[in-house]
Amino acid sequence: MSGRVVTSLANATVKAVRALHLKKARDETGLFVAEGLKIVTEAVELGYAPAMLLYGREAADHPLLARAAAATEAARGEVLEVTSDILAKVARRDNPQAVVGVFRQRFKDLQDLDPASASCWVALHRVRDPGNLGTIIRTLDAAGGGGLILVGECCDPYSVEAVRATMGSIFAVPLARADEAAFAAWRKAWPGTVVGTLLSASASHRTADYRAPVMILMGNEQQGLPSQMADLCDVNVKIPMRGRADSLNLAVATGIMIYSATEAGEKGAHT
Repeated sequence: MSGRVVTSLANATVKAVRALHLKKARDETGLFVAEGLKIVTEAVELGYAPAMLLYGREAADHPLLARAAAATEAARGEVLEVTSDILAKVARRDNPQAVVGVFRQRFKDLQDLDPASASCWVALHRVRDPGNLGTIIRTLDAAGGGGLILVGECCDPYSVEAVRATMGSIFAVPLARADEAAFAAWRKAWPGTVVGTLLSASASHRTADYRAPVMILMGNEQQGLPSQMADLCDVNVKIPMRGRADSLNLAVATGIMIYSATEAGEKGAHT
């Protein structure tokens, strides 16, 4: 295949893609960057057509790239063949992927989420680390979770770092966001169990009573779950620490909770 060839870093499309490393540009445009032919292909298969598609000459003859380019053009997007230097600048990596896609962000309203569509959901309160956020999205996707809700001021799930950490799951997991008051009001109608994690809790994450659909509510990396958020939970649990470490990384702890809740929900569905 062949697209319009661009060799200048001053090209308007190239400059626009480079700017998407900044949150301000992402907020203003509603766009974000995803790197790699595999991830771009998965996005297209899930109904996300790129708004812009940049590729290096080494990827030009790949049949999956032709499919992505066709989807881009059908959506009136722009397809560019670019130099390796441009790819490195766009990705801010010395060894960049040969394909970079630019996509439109998607956030669902809380009212549009269907709790019955999955046994496990995650809400994160003021999560700060994009790597943790991306890993949690990937884990929730792997477990067949329903979606993720960002509560309060959180890091951007569409930052380059977060998207990289999702390994493509950013296109598969529905995302919603709300402030604390809106989440608290919406949570009142949640049909299953809302569970939080607290070091002071007495119940174990393995033995707690989960009723599907389960909403796992996790606090941020520094402070954990504050009391006003813990009060929204039907049950608070702890993950036992048996070694010298007294805490777990947020993404690891959330992953443990996701699989505990999912397995409990599935067992409940068969009893």
